[in-house]
Amino acid sequence: MKIESLEITSLVLDPNNARTHDEKNLRAIKGSLKEFGQRKPIVITSDNVVIAGNGTLQAALDLGWKKIDVVRVPADWDADKAKAFALADNRTSELADWNSIKLAEQLVELEEIDFDIEAIGFEKVIEQQEKELEEFPSFDDDTDTAYKCPKCSYEWNGSPR
Repeated sequence: MKIESLEITSLVLDPNNARTHDEKNLRAIKGSLKEFGQRKPIVITSDNVVIAGNGTLQAALDLGWKKIDVVRVPADWDADKAKAFALADNRTSELADWNSIKLAEQLVELEEIDFDIEAIGFEKVIEQQEKELEEFPSFDDDTDTAYKCPKCSYEWNGSPR
């Protein structure tokens, strides 16, 4: 894989890109580019059409970048193979899940050292947790609860057990 640094103006956003990038997404990409720089190249065809990294290219344009790192698809790839790769690249990341406990722990750690997690697309965890705690209703033995059996329609108050 050969990485090239090309003038951004020589690249073309994929007109058939099935993935969209709203303002929130582009803000996060721009925040990441500002904080970390470009850490992985975008993928282009032989005629400089971006098939992976359209959001990164748009964010770099918005930031006023002049050059960006790219890799080209293999010369033996036809248009269908490039299209399939573009879809696979987007879909495989979309199918991943977060470990919510580890994510929250890491975001809190970053917040505690004053890292701006909002710049990379996350909400402030500490403020969100405090807000949720304030909004959470208190619960005790006097809390009104009503239950109805889905089979026989018997109704009762109190604990479901």
